[in-house]
Amino acid sequence: MQPHDFWQEIHPPRSFERLPAEGHRGFFPAEFEDGRQLRLPIRELPDGEHALASLIINQAGFAVEDALCASLAEKVRPFEPEVVVGLPTLGLTLASGTAKKLGHSRYVPLGTSRKFWYREDLSVPMSSITSPEQVKRLYVDPRMLPLIENRRVLLVDDVISSGRSIVAALKLLEACGTRPVAIGAAMLQTDAWQEPVSNVYPHALDRVLGVLRTPRLKRTSTGGWAPE
Repeated sequence: MQPHDFWQEIHPPRSFERLPAEGHRGFFPAEFEDGRQLRLPIRELPDGEHALASLIINQAGFAVEDALCASLAEKVRPFEPEVVVGLPTLGLTLASGTAKKLGHSRYVPLGTSRKFWYREDLSVPMSSITSPEQVKRLYVDPRMLPLIENRRVLLVDDVISSGRSIVAALKLLEACGTRPVAIGAAMLQTDAWQEPVSNVYPHALDRVLGVLRTPRLKRTSTGGWAPE
């Protein structure tokens, strides 16, 4: 399939083999809870022996984006969130759509671009697995504080992988005197995020919800990719 074809269509359950004998080639079929499948491109890691399935939500077709937001909204609804807080950059797309599905009239976007009225005490350093060499600062607009103080907050990012971005956001919310009632993502990528998130948010694992879950992949002897 062509590179621009990814993330454009959700397929019926069992459209693709979950564990093909020679490993996955070209794409990994991530599954919704009801069995529907979404083809994700396989990104080879620098060691040449491992890979990850990739999701870029702002390149997804609108039907796929809508399905991810709808599924996440249903997963987090039991936590009764009153406001959705989104992580930049790609998490903002999911946060906005999820807030709409929950019936909210707005959401709160965090940002990495400092405005002159922002406060340094309401910011934290942040990096991500896709750009570890870029250490930015994560900010909350001081004008947004009344929207999150003493509210039931849902924290949303597009993909949780290493946990670096979510940990930064948790620390920022803590500086605002807030701890989220739940954390949501379109995809939980491997389990590497679990320890760092638990270190700053004890007993959080049952409050982290993802629409899709994907493993770290290892190259097979036949040149394909299989869950490690």
